Parts: sequence; C-alpha cells; structure tokens
Amino acid sequence: MKSIFKPKLFSVLKGYNSQSFQKDLFAGIIVGIVALPLAIAFAVASGVSPEKGLITAIIAGFLISLLGGSRVQIGGPTGAFIVIVYGIVSQYGLEGLMISTFLAGIMLVLFGLLRLGAILKFIPHPLIVGFTSGIALVIFSTQIKAAFGLDIDSVPSEFIEKWMCYFSNLDSINVYAIAISVGTILISLYAGKLIPKIPGSFIAIIAMTVMVQVLELPVSTIESIYGEIPNSISFDMPSIDWSLVHNYFQPALTIAILGAIESLLSAVVADGMIGGNHRSNTELIAQGIANIFSPIFGGIPATGAIARTATNVKNGGRTPVAGIVHAFTLLLIMLVFGKWAKLIPMSCLAGILIVVSYNMSEWRSFRSILKGSRFDIIVLLTTFFLTVLVDLTVAIEFGIVLAALIFMYRMSKINGVMPVETESDEIQNYNLIPKEIEIYEISGPFFFAAAKRYQETLRELKHSTSVLIIRMRHVPFIDATGIRNFTEIIKNLANRKTKVILSGVNKEVRQELERCEIADYISDKDICDNFEEALKRAKEKI
Repeated sequence: MKSIFKPKLFSVLKGYNSQSFQKDLFAGIIVGIVALPLAIAFAVASGVSPEKGLITAIIAGFLISLLGGSRVQIGGPTGAFIVIVYGIVSQYGLEGLMISTFLAGIMLVLFGLLRLGAILKFIPHPLIVGFTSGIALVIFSTQIKAAFGLDIDSVPSEFIEKWMCYFSNLDSINVYAIAISVGTILISLYAGKLIPKIPGSFIAIIAMTVMVQVLELPVSTIESIYGEIPNSISFDMPSIDWSLVHNYFQPALTIAILGAIESLLSAVVADGMIGGNHRSNTELIAQGIANIFSPIFGGIPATGAIARTATNVKNGGRTPVAGIVHAFTLLLIMLVFGKWAKLIPMSCLAGILIVVSYNMSEWRSFRSILKGSRFDIIVLLTTFFLTVLVDLTVAIEFGIVLAALIFMYRMSKINGVMPVETESDEIQNYNLIPKEIEIYEISGPFFFAAAKRYQETLRELKHSTSVLIIRMRHVPFIDATGIRNFTEIIKNLANRKTKVILSGVNKEVRQELERCEIADYISDKDICDNFEEALKRAKEKI
C-alpha cells in the first residue's frame, strides 16, 4: 500500500522553508482568485446552484493537494464535467448526482489501488482531442441563452434542437446582456496583459457586476435565477438505495474515467513545466477521495484543472501547500464576500465560459490531426460528433473501443507470416537444404487480430513439403486465440504427414504452447532454441 499511495506533500515538506512558503502563499492566493469565477460559472452551467462550485473547489481542491501525487496540481470543478453533470442532474436529480459522484470516487480509488495510472496514459491523443473539442462546443452552445439574454423558459438538451430554439427566439435578444458578454470576453482575454498579477476573469466579474448595479441594467443575475448564495458548508451523507445503484453505474464510470484522464493529463503538463515527476496511482487515489467527500459536503465532481495548475506554476507555486492555500482562499471569500456574489450577471458568467470553451477547443490540435492518418481522423471525428450529438458517455466508450479495434487492425497488418528464401539472412550458409524442407517465419505478436491470417497463409503450404520449420524468434507473445489457431494449423499439417519444427521460441511463448494440445503434435525436442538446431532436427526427420 505504501508503494502505491505516497502523497507528494509529505515528501516535499523535508527541507521546506519560509521562502518556499512565501512563494506558495502568493501563488495559492492568485489561483484562489482565478478559481472563484470559474467555480461559480462551472456550477451554473452544470445546472446546479453557484455555491456547489465553490464548495467543490474548497473541499476537493484541499484534499487533492493534501493527498495527491503531483507537486503543483490544483483540483476543483472543470469545464469537462459540465456536460456530464448537466445530463445526470436532468435525468436523476441532485440526489442522483451525489450518488454518481460518490461511486465515481470509489472507482477512482480502485483505479489507483489496481495501479491503472500508467494504463490510462495510453488513451490515444485523437480520442482526447475529439471529446475535449466536443465538450467545448457543447459548453459554448449552452451559454447562448445567457450571452444574448434570450427569454426562453426551457432550452432543449439536444444540440440541434437547442440551436433551433435559439434561432426561433432571436426576437427576444437583450442588447445589454450582449454588451456585458462581449465586455467580459475582451477583459478576460486582454486584461492580463495590462495587469499581469490579477486574472482577467476576476476583473471582468468585478467590473460588470458594479456596472450592472450602478446603471441598474435589466439583465438576469445569479440572485434572480438562484436566490441567495449560502455562505456555509454543511455535511449531508447521500442515502443510497442499493437496489437502484445499477442506474448510477454508467454515469459514475464516465465521471471516474474522465476525471482520471483529466487529472493525469494535468499532472503530465505540470511535470513538463517544473521538470518534476508525478505519482499517477497516488494521484488517482487522491482524486477518488476528493470525489467521495465532495458530494458529502454538497459539491459536484472534481478533477485536476490544467489552466489553474498552470497559473499556480507561473506564479511560483512549487509544492502542494499552494493548492491548500488556494482552497482556504476560496473558503475565506465564500464566508466573507459570498453574499455579494449573488449580484454577478448571468451574461458575465456566459462570457467567462465562452472563453473557457475556446481554450478547451484545442482547435490547433484538431486541425493538425485532420492532416494526419485516416485512422486518427476516424477516431477524432467519431468521438467529436458523438460527444456533440449523442452523449459524452457514449463518445468515450465508443471512442476507446474504436481506437482499440483500429490498433488491432493496424497491428495485424504489420505482423506477417511468410516463406523464407534460402539465399537470405544466415540461411545462405546452408547450401544443401533438401527440397522437402520448407521454412516460414512468423513476425510479430501471435494474437487474435492476426491469428486467422497466419492460419490461412500456412494452409497454402505445398503438399510436397515433408518438414516445415516455423521460425518464431520475432514472436513476443501468443494469446488464447493464437494458440487455438496454431493448434489447428499443426493438426492439419499432421494429417498431411508434414512434420513441424519450431525455431527461436522464447520462454514465455514456449510455456504457453506446452500448456495446450499442441504438445500432442510437437515433441519437446522439436521446439528448438535456434535455427541451426532446428535445421539439423529437420534433416533427421526426412
């Protein structure tokens, strides 16, 4: 257990000094200010009340920094979860969201204990870009009502129907809302160049909120939609009806997989920025614990946030202490200034989320992949369109299966079985190889995607062959399907009175072969370590 779960905080505290604390303190306060508008905006966009985003950033952010496997990871609600949370709340309500998040936390802990951190790193880049870009487009589409101030009671959840609804209600556009959204976007993008130490989104919220209150502009605010924002955190253990747990398994698995991918991606990006090395399994366990406790205190799903983590690093944060300070900064803001957060215009939050969706879109990576392999393009576009038009859960599941199938197809094309020419390689030293001896070589893993093709190729062996030498020096492993097909090949050759000798079989493959029926057709002496030995054995059998 100790080798799996080793929080970075306890490693970096050795030699920790006041100078390091000052850097972490400053970085933590800045990240807390950055996280404030994002936490509120992500909660509102997810269909839950604003304080739930703050609670998530406080509780989950604290636990991820305290127990995580990265030195600088900042945790909290992220844009990637908006689509999932909104769908769960729509279908199962807040209670269903709490249970799904709680179960997702348990799954993430299990991922870490089972050492799946390394495996999750192998999810293809086109798949990640596909669903991330899809999420960005979905987030953008959900903000049109608030950004334009449209008077719509209920917006359809489906992408195409949502836009049809927008176009049919263009006559209710609120020019003040548009002005606030555009102003928020411009301030968020460019204020950082004028005032580098204060986040543009934070400046935008202050400026637009003050402007709306002073000028008494007729736009929707958090108060007009959600009422008062509580300035307290309560403990509320979800009551789980175990007979209905199966309903929450799929959304919980989606939260867990997406949370794992996002957190490990963020940790990898952070490693590149500080020259560090995160502990992936520890990070997954910490993410799991954070998602177990977040719903208990009224929060929503959380994961590592790439933008906030990068902000932490750029402002000097180098240990998990900065993340802990970020959580306490948000707690202080919520307790002291939370009563004024209700005045924030909804169109201002929409502007912030439009900037977030643009940053999430990864359009440069999207365009780059479209210029590459057709297989990568298929995975990218399939995942993208499924995310936008169907569901993120379906997109991730289908994308992973599709990527795996394409990988197996491409591997089967790389692998091969072919006759070996006697003039080639080291065989040229044997000038008197009898005509009754055929030599074939299998190259690559003997697994299910290639096994059938191997079988069909070897069946075409000419009937005059008395002894067949099969070179397997480049076969790293053989699976159950490969063994079954190989056994069928050997049986067919035995019926034709063709003797088979294996050459260059590695230890692992040999052990697999010895466990199966193939031992009834090939003796231990006919499984040779090298080609010279196999050729000598073949000549003896003629």
